[in-house]
Order: sequence, then C-alpha cells, then structure tokens
Amino acid sequence: MSVFQAFVVNKTETEFTAGVQTMSIDDLPEGDVVVRVHYSSVNYKDGLASIPDGKIVKTYPFVPGIDLAGVVVSSHHPRFREGDEVIATGYEIGVTHFGGYSEYARLHGDWLVPLPKGLTLKEAMAIGTAGFTAALSIHRLEEQGLTPERGPVLVTGATGGVGSLAVSMLAKRGYTVEASTGKAAEHDYLRALGAKEVLTREDVTAERIRPLDQQRWAAAVDPVGGRTLATVLSRIRYGGAVAVSGLTGGVEVPTTVHPFILRGISLLGIDSVYCPMELRLRIWERLAGDLKPDLERIAQEISLAELPQALKRILRGELRGRTVVRLG
Repeated sequence: MSVFQAFVVNKTETEFTAGVQTMSIDDLPEGDVVVRVHYSSVNYKDGLASIPDGKIVKTYPFVPGIDLAGVVVSSHHPRFREGDEVIATGYEIGVTHFGGYSEYARLHGDWLVPLPKGLTLKEAMAIGTAGFTAALSIHRLEEQGLTPERGPVLVTGATGGVGSLAVSMLAKRGYTVEASTGKAAEHDYLRALGAKEVLTREDVTAERIRPLDQQRWAAAVDPVGGRTLATVLSRIRYGGAVAVSGLTGGVEVPTTVHPFILRGISLLGIDSVYCPMELRLRIWERLAGDLKPDLERIAQEISLAELPQALKRILRGELRGRTVVRLG
C-alpha cells in the first residue's frame, strides 16, 4: 500500500485540475484508522466538488467522495481492528476531510460504522448517504406516527438517489407511494420500484401556491425544497408531516404558517452529516433489515477511471438512482 490511485482535484490561481493520480499514505490527512476502500458512490455534492466553482472544497489538493466502504488495514481506535468491514458517511468526509475516491483512506474511528449483517460493502455504497437520508426521513416520519393506514406518501425528486431509495423502502414497508419526477421517460422505473402513481413535476409544484390546498398526502419525503416543498406543505393531510433533506429546488420556501397551525402538520429537517452515532447505527441496522431497498433496480457500478464522466452526468441531471464506484 505504499502507493495507490485516487481521484484528486486541485486549484491554483491559474488552473483547476481533476483526475486520477498516484498518492501515498503520507499524503492522507490525520486519523486513527486506515481503511482499504472497496467502494464509494456518486452524489450531487461530489459533482460540485469536482468543478472549480462548486463551493464545496475549501482547501486543495483534495480527494472528494462523501461515502466509502472498505476494510480496516490498521487501527489505533479501540472499537476497530484490522479486518473489520466498515462504512463511513457524513462528518464532512469528502468536504473538509479526504473522501472515498481513493483506494485508501485515513479517518477518525468515531466516524465509522461497522458493516451490519445483511449488507455487503457494495450494497452499503449502493445505499450510501442518499439511502441513509431516505431511511432517516422514513424513520422520523414513523416517529411522528406515520403508518401505511394513514394514507399515501409522496416522494419528490423520485428518480434521484434519495428519491429512488425512498420509493423502494416505503413500498417495502407497505405504504402507498406516489412519486413525482420531471423525467417522463422514467415512469416505468418508478412503478417497478413500487410507486402506485407517478406524478409530473407540475403536479406537485403549483404556479400559484395556496396557503391551504386540498388535502392529499399523509406525509412526504422531499429532497427538493423550494416551491415544491411549499406546494406539498399545503396539501398534507391533517396531522401529517414532511421530511425535507434537500434544496435542489431552491432554499426559499414561499409558504405561510397556515398548514402548521390549522392542520397541525410538522416539517422535519433531516441531517445526515452530524446525525448522532446511536441513531446512525440504528438506521444502518434498519437499512440491512426492514428498510433494505431494491438495490438491483436502483444501482449501477463504474470504475474509478469512469468516475469523471459520471460526475459530469450527475451535475447535468442525467444519472438515475445510485452509481457505485469500484475501487478494489
């Protein structure tokens, strides 16, 4: 392991570069556990990290990749030893600390999750931060009292990572799922994941947003935000909730207090970065059990050499579901 391959971005006053290059262990940042990375994944944030004006990376050179799964090769942490299979997501990995697009990573052991029984390393990365976010959204909604008997659940941005996985998980749990997408060609894909009805983006993003609209959904998983979230809030049934985890539709939410005080609904913010370890472990156990999605339909695999093109495609909105990056 003296030298290995990694996808590195670098920025100087005169140029920006992004590509696979050779690194050594001494190039890695501090940490008490060294992991031989077997798989990572492609996320929108990784795409932003791969361009000069993405506003994700603060210091260069840098290795992006917010997810990784692999095997411990050395450890000075009491919870881990050589040979342990582990997952790492969150904690600003791939943002302020070198990430998963590297055959080796050095991390803080407090950031690591033991691979749960019922998942392989590849499956863990087919899930990754996107699946963890979807599962955490469902977990929080169920804590608020959501059950399949309460009514249909909407998933927005349904062909993306969070959306695809949420549709599959909810369907597995017995919910009636309605999925919205702006991609007309993907309706069959969403039905195959378990969506009972597929809606267009226009169906859930009104041109004129009413403070209160006709009640339709018992709950929603929303990785979109913006005007879509405002419209969805106005259509949630009495006592329902929306779990919001994204802002691809914008950060401004043109809503009022009416849905909250007249229908008693809740808006749940979903944070996968600093989620407490006790809850993080619980969610990963559910991802290996009752919330394990249909990964065969959702995930595709690429090599490290194919990563640059995949990063461009996710920024253009051309990727569907999850893309797993094979590193070893």
